[in-house]
Amino acid sequence: MDNIYKNGTYLKENPTWHAEDSLWKAEQILTIMNRNDINPKTVCEVGCGAGEILHQLYRKLPENVIFSGYEISPQAFALCQKKTNDRLKFYLKDVIEDTKAYFDIILCIDLFEHIEDYLGFLKKIKEKSDYTVFHIPLDISVNKVMFRRLIKRREKFGHIHYFTKETALASLKDAGYEIIDYNYTHLGPVFLEQGLGAFLLKYVRNLFYLIHKDLTATIFGDYSLLVLAK
Repeated sequence: MDNIYKNGTYLKENPTWHAEDSLWKAEQILTIMNRNDINPKTVCEVGCGAGEILHQLYRKLPENVIFSGYEISPQAFALCQKKTNDRLKFYLKDVIEDTKAYFDIILCIDLFEHIEDYLGFLKKIKEKSDYTVFHIPLDISVNKVMFRRLIKRREKFGHIHYFTKETALASLKDAGYEIIDYNYTHLGPVFLEQGLGAFLLKYVRNLFYLIHKDLTATIFGDYSLLVLAK
């Protein structure tokens, strides 16, 4: 599966590398950090894609914060280059292979569902930071299973592992993490469908969410889990 990120296949399917949703993701990251009084001086994103999440955080966090992005895809790395500056650097390498790499916080945003040995990966990056923020797509839902949408996630986005809230948290615990905080997120504004049908679905979903968050995520899908761990 690594080949699709290195040979241009993933770029062909996702030419922006999801940069348009990066501001929203950066805001989610800041919210959970602020809620837990996390004030890092060094921030790393593993699998940083086009680098736009780090760029947005660079614009919002204090001027003494240093940012590092690691990416294995040459195509994504090329997209990062125009964002490089004195406090924001990108590296075309696997952070696990960088023996000197250590950070106050690592961001692992929509990433480990792509990785074949995801538990091994989680254990290795745990040794490289004090805290980690995960954003994990919860692909398993009644909606996606009933309408056979999991295979579409695999074909377009390269997801090879699928999670519910319970299995995502259990996987992090199995890899040795202590869960500090978590919350659901529901897509990003760029991915929200338009039209009357989408509006009615959003209304029903929001109503259900007020009553029972877990059940809403399980039935309707399109939720992710934002987790702060150490």
